[in-house]
Parts: sequence; C-alpha cells; structure tokens
Amino acid sequence: MSEPRITAAMIEAGQELASPSTARWRTEGNEQPALLSDRKIGRWIGRWVGRRAPNWVERLLPASLLARFLLVMALGVLASQLLGNLIWATYLKGKSEQEVRQASLHLSSGAVSAIRYFHSLPLNYRQLVIEQIREIGGTRFFISANSDLVELEGIEPEPLSNVVLEAIHQDISSKLPQLHAVRVSFAWPDKLAVNNDGTLIAELPDHWIKNTLLIKPRPAPVLVIQAQLEPGQWLYLATLMPDPFFLENSNPLPPERWLLQFVTLLTVLLLSWVVARWITGPLAALSNAAEAFGKGESPVLPETGSVEFVRTAQAFAAMRERIVRYLEDREKLFTAISHDLRTPITRLKLRTEMLDDDATRAEFHEDLDELDMMVKGALQSVRDSDIHENHTAISLDAMLGRMVRDARLAGHEVAFTRCGLRVKGKPLALKRAIGNLLDNALFYGQSAEISVFEGVGKCVIIIRDHGPGVPEEALHTLFDPYVRLEHGRHSNSHGHGLGLGIARNIIQAHGGELVLSNHHEGGLQAMIMLPAD
Repeated sequence: MSEPRITAAMIEAGQELASPSTARWRTEGNEQPALLSDRKIGRWIGRWVGRRAPNWVERLLPASLLARFLLVMALGVLASQLLGNLIWATYLKGKSEQEVRQASLHLSSGAVSAIRYFHSLPLNYRQLVIEQIREIGGTRFFISANSDLVELEGIEPEPLSNVVLEAIHQDISSKLPQLHAVRVSFAWPDKLAVNNDGTLIAELPDHWIKNTLLIKPRPAPVLVIQAQLEPGQWLYLATLMPDPFFLENSNPLPPERWLLQFVTLLTVLLLSWVVARWITGPLAALSNAAEAFGKGESPVLPETGSVEFVRTAQAFAAMRERIVRYLEDREKLFTAISHDLRTPITRLKLRTEMLDDDATRAEFHEDLDELDMMVKGALQSVRDSDIHENHTAISLDAMLGRMVRDARLAGHEVAFTRCGLRVKGKPLALKRAIGNLLDNALFYGQSAEISVFEGVGKCVIIIRDHGPGVPEEALHTLFDPYVRLEHGRHSNSHGHGLGLGIARNIIQAHGGELVLSNHHEGGLQAMIMLPAD
C-alpha cells in the first residue's frame, strides 16, 4: 500500500500525518504517547498554518525587520510596565488604606476618651476644663464647646480621606451610642472655623494651636470631629493625622515613576536598536548581494558573524558558483550544438543540389534555411542574454535619443520627451533590449511613442505603438520561444520569435521587469521598469 499524500487541506484541518500501518495500529487501540504527541502537534500546526493576520494589521505593521523588532520590544516593555504598575498600584492602595485605617482607629480611641470624659462632666465645668487644657496642654486635640454645629468647608473627597472619615465615624458611633449626632470632616486650616461666631483657627493664640494644628510652611488638612452631647451642646475636636501629609502619598504612580519608566523604555529601545542593527545587518548585506547578483554583478559576501549567517553566506557563494557554471556550460553547449549542426546542414544543402527536380530542390533549400536560422537564433539568444559588460551609469536621454534619431533617419515617426533620468547597467545589453522593443513597435505599428518617468525607486520606460494590438489571450505567449502572431508571421517571415524573450531576459538581468499590455486607445505598449541609479 502506498504512503498517503500530505495535502494543504490535511494540514489546515490538523489531520494526523501517518502511514496506513500506523493508522491501523491506532484504530486497534494500541495508542502510543509519541504518536499522540505528533497528533497534537499536527493539530496545533493546522490551526496556525491557515491563520493569517487581518489585512488592516498587515497594513499597520512596519515593513522592515528592524522596525518590527523594535515595535515588538516596545510593546513588550509597555505591556510589562503597565502590568507592573497595575500590580504595584493595587498593592500600594491596599497597604495605604490599611495603614490609614489603623491610624484612624488609634486617633478615634483618643477622641472617644475625650468625648466620654466631657460627657461625664457637669455642664458648668466643661468650659472651665477646656480653658485649662488650652493653657496647660497635654492633649493632641484643640477642643471647644458650641451651641450648634459649626459649618465647615471640607476638602475635595479622596479615597484615603473617605477611609479615615468612615472609620472614625463608625468607631465613635459604635462606642458612644448615647451621642445624639457625630460629624467627621477634613478642612484646610486657613478656612477652618472653630466656633459658631466664625472665629478662624488662624486667629487663635499661637500657644493654643502651633503644636497641634498649624504646620509651616505647608498647611496640612485638619481633622474635625463634632459630637452632640445633648441638645444645644456640641463638642468640637480638631487635630492632625499622625501622618499629616498622608493624602500626598495617595497616588501610587507619581510623575517621577512615569518619568523613570519612560527613561527605561527609551534605554531598552536604544539597546534593542543596536542589537537589531547588529542582527539584521548581515541580512541587509545578503539582500544587497542577491540583488547585485541578479543584475549580473559578482558580489562577494563576507563569511563573518554568527554561525547561521556564515552558513548562509557559504550557501549563497555555492549557489552563485553553480549558477555561473550553469550559464557558462549552457553557452558552451549551445555553441557546440550550433557547430555540430552546421556541418550536416551544409552537407544536406550540397546534396540537394544534386536533385533533378527544381521544385523539390527549392523546398529542401527552404527547409534547411529555416533550420539554419533556428540554430543561429537559439545561439544568439544565449549570447544576447549574457553580454559580458561592466555595469556603468547610463543616461536614458543619451541612449534613447540615439535610437530615436536613427529611427527618424530611417523614415519612422517616433515621439520622445527627454527625462534626465539615469540607470545603472550594461549599455549594449540594454540598448539591444530596448532597441528590439522599439523595432517591433515601428514594424507592426508604423509609429511609436516613448515616455519615461520616475517611479518609487525605479525608472519606467513605456514604448507604445499604434498598430492593431494583440488579443488579450495571446499576451502571455509573446515571450515564449518561436511564438509569432499571425499578422507578424505573414509580414516578417524571416524572424524566429526570440526577440521579446531575449529582451525580457536582459531586463530581468538588470533587476527590472518587462510587462506587455494593450493600450486603451489601441496598439501594444511595453512597460520597462528598471532600478533607478
């Protein structure tokens, strides 16, 4: 039984790639771990082989490997920083809330003791005790007694301040349920009133408040607790938190941290750029060498760098030598075949002279002449596509101008506008290729137009004739050897159908491309695209 054929459909479907014997083995229940692993791997490959990125993703991605490497590194660093910031912010938020809640409960216990003490005093003793405390000290609270609730302008609510207010309010309410009401708030000291008369805390004597409420030069928010002991009796307590500036530490990601991470990102990108340049440099050298070799040059790729690149350079050098050797052997082979065929062709021509029938002799001569022309054409096609010239800078104005001048002297109508562009290549080879296209345009179209313009990194030459054109279904066959259209076969019986193929080979050897198409106004146009100098 023959082995099953591996198809793209099997890979895309993730089917198991196994021999029939293996398949029978599995159906009998003799599962093997290695085979199961292969099956899983095959399915995994199948899922990913047929999966392609959306077109919009392909358009957004940069073209160069260096830019993609930097993009991946930047996205990786940004993702890690964002994830780290999220974890760090969550941890600091929980830790800060826990520390602030503990400090609030500690502060609340002192406030509960003070409120309980004043609640136990007779009404006429409370103000006397308050005045003694102000003069002697001994408590962290500034205390006053008021007949009504003092209206305060609170600070903007923040998560940590809300934690403090909620913790103190719940603690006092639970420990002193006999209180009629409890109000807890934060206020800035410059706008903080201490009694119903509107007296500001900044207007009080310094020895009352300087050690408890005012911090210079930066003010800190003041915590105010107002407890209603009886109707018409409010006890006013004002103090600072153990950490007066705890609200400034509520942001776990201050600007300094963002600046540090931005500097880190720039440093990583700079180092990544250096490493990526070092890694992709040999790839650029390989690309340039391959492009130069495609233009007929003989570049030497240095065998230095990583082991993988050294192997690639060696493989490239071996491939280049094999291609050069193949081209040389091909030329030698065609030369030998041409030489070997000419002798029997000449001998057959001599023998045809011995025929008595003139008509038969003429037919033999015609067939032998056609055979001789085919042999010469095949040899010429090999020689024309491998002209031994050095690459030099070529002025298209000068080269095309001479062709146009010669064509006009021969009586042809040719329109040409100078362009000022230059290309690098073999002058004789390019002249032969473009000349062949111009000759075809003048022969089949009676007149021609040559237009040259600059594209993206290339020079574009368009040669258009005003002839009958070519059927669309026959355009792809024009480059095939010995192919001629019917109107060309009748008008040029001596041709052998190799001109366009030779022209395309020469242009492709220069790193360019030749495209034939019908013009929308009639006639055939040949578009030559060559790398710009």
